[in-house]
Amino acid sequence: MNTIDNTAYREAADYLSSRMTGHPETAIILGSGLGSLADQIEDAVVIPYAEIPYFVHSTATGHKGNLICGRLGGKPVLAMQGRFHYYEGYTMQQVTFPVRVMKLLGVKNLLVSNAAGGINTNFKVGDLMIICDHINMMPNPLIGPNNEQFGTRFPDMTRAYDRELIRLAEEIATSHGIALKKGVYVGLTGPSFETPAEYAFYGKVGGDAIGMSTVPEVIVARHAGLRVFGMSVITNEGYHFADDFVNDGADVIVAANRAAMVMTGLFRELVGKL
Repeated sequence: MNTIDNTAYREAADYLSSRMTGHPETAIILGSGLGSLADQIEDAVVIPYAEIPYFVHSTATGHKGNLICGRLGGKPVLAMQGRFHYYEGYTMQQVTFPVRVMKLLGVKNLLVSNAAGGINTNFKVGDLMIICDHINMMPNPLIGPNNEQFGTRFPDMTRAYDRELIRLAEEIATSHGIALKKGVYVGLTGPSFETPAEYAFYGKVGGDAIGMSTVPEVIVARHAGLRVFGMSVITNEGYHFADDFVNDGADVIVAANRAAMVMTGLFRELVGKL
């Protein structure tokens, strides 16, 4: 499926409207090991992806595959407990399908999270990094005929990550004594982890953290006029390699789980201020 008809987006949106409570203006996409934030959503309505028209299945480790509607920080929210990835064999249109459905549901703000490898030598496992920009090394999800219903042919990406949302997140972190990093996220297709030479290369061209998600959703969100805030949990350090070092997907989930509660608190308070 290289293109998706607008009727598919509308059918999914109409189905979700029939199941949802409230009218959320903020949606959250939760990455590997970060789905525990969904447990903090009050008055939750849990909708498995399998029940939503045209949603595909989330097969990645640590992605439960539910859309959750409820309240967080006193505000109505939608949360994806797990996302879709290009490396799972899906098209970019399938990967980003939920974002356009969110737009039709009236969402104005998108918060995205991911587990990422640290490239910046100042980053340690468990650090939280505000994404201030990205480098896209995946196929652009807007390739093909432009969908005028959602946005312009050539969307501006100079401020892909909303500066006001970044400022709010930094204020919240400061008030709670939480140290945050800021940096550039590099999005690769995966599913293989990067080689030491690749980590070094992407560091030299401006990357601070690296992963296999997020960028496609951000591009489609900005195309549709949504404000975006992004955060990476640093789950491994990709700048020094002992002789016995091996990147392990299970270790990524463990590290993400440790940082999830801090990120959850930040997201809850940020949603409350929107």
